[in-house]
Amino acid sequence: MKPSKPGFLSPKFPYFALTAINQVAASYYFNYLFFLLRDRFGFGDRQNLAVAALHGGLYTIAAWQCGRFAERRGFHTSLKVGFGGLTIVMIAGAFVTSWPLELLVLACYTGTLLFTWPALEALAIQHEPPSRVPHLVGVYNCTWSAAAAFSYFTGGALYDRLGKGAVFWIPAVIFASEFVFMMALAKRGEHRSPDHQIARSPDRRSPNHQISRSPDASITSSPQTFLRLAWLANPLSYVAVNTLLAVMPGLGQRLGLSAAAVGLLCSIWFFARLTAFAVLWQWTAWHYRFRWLVGGYVALAGSFLLMLIVPSLAVLAMAQVPFGLACGLMYNSSLFYAMDVGEAKAEHGGLHEAAIGAGVFAGPAVGALSLQLFPAHPDAGPIAVTGLLGLGLAGLLAIWRGGRRRERAESPLTRSVR
Repeated sequence: MKPSKPGFLSPKFPYFALTAINQVAASYYFNYLFFLLRDRFGFGDRQNLAVAALHGGLYTIAAWQCGRFAERRGFHTSLKVGFGGLTIVMIAGAFVTSWPLELLVLACYTGTLLFTWPALEALAIQHEPPSRVPHLVGVYNCTWSAAAAFSYFTGGALYDRLGKGAVFWIPAVIFASEFVFMMALAKRGEHRSPDHQIARSPDRRSPNHQISRSPDASITSSPQTFLRLAWLANPLSYVAVNTLLAVMPGLGQRLGLSAAAVGLLCSIWFFARLTAFAVLWQWTAWHYRFRWLVGGYVALAGSFLLMLIVPSLAVLAMAQVPFGLACGLMYNSSLFYAMDVGEAKAEHGGLHEAAIGAGVFAGPAVGALSLQLFPAHPDAGPIAVTGLLGLGLAGLLAIWRGGRRRERAESPLTRSVR
């Protein structure tokens, strides 16, 4: 495959299109499954948080293994397995009538979904020169984040109008369409044996590649230190995100909102994240600035707490803006520093995928445990998760200070004194 040319109909377009519709299907099922569990089985915040933690734990386990499968068997094969398997899982879920079986469906979905993302990530930048990779990654990030925002924005109305079964049937139709497309692609002879080295990244959807970096005298710490900071900050952002998604049905119920109203109002942060991706793709002043990273992290933690403990629609709406922008910054930081430092080897991809899964698990698990221990205090979950984010802030500061100490110890002046 030759390097793609700029333009809407480039050879990469089919993979960006698959990325978009795959994200729509995956987001609609997972995000609105919490509403189905509330309405059909009476799940509250504690139970939904436990479900989210289950998803995160399984994601952590499956991430590395599914990436290795795509690496060994080929990206197109992995996509066909994933799309076909997800279709079967969604159809089965539509006929399930008990919550234990619903959790089994979720477990199958989580493992099967990971056959798709590593392959789509790799295909987005496969056979591209290093100079093209940052542009393609920017397009990729804007593609999946726009699809996620669209899915949440419209999903509530679809849930209310089409019924609970739409949580399964809509994704099933989309996944089946993707499977048919991949089979047609193979029949047309466009399937070529891909390079089996997945250029995976620290994050779920973001391929990495080394890019050239000119020395910047204003950088106040080593690039490796910023890479470590981003590797911690990005999984911690998922602590907040997945906790928020799990309690959204309960929050909407307490505020008197229908599923459609929740989809409209609570999609603000999705669009804010999309805005952050678009801006940070083109604007580079945040590169290697610790104050941007730590400031964004503090904004994320503070806005998360405000959304969940202040019973106000205005606060919920306004706090989503800094929350979404901060999520975009954490995600982009992990991506950019992995690309720029050039240390992201193929085998690191699964480990970072697992780190994201650990964040997806940790936030909801802490929230569920807190509500179990303090059932009379509905704010116990958000406060406990914010405490976990506070520990993460301490970790970021420790990494920063440790990096500065190492740099001072290794400076030419210090060595000459020795």
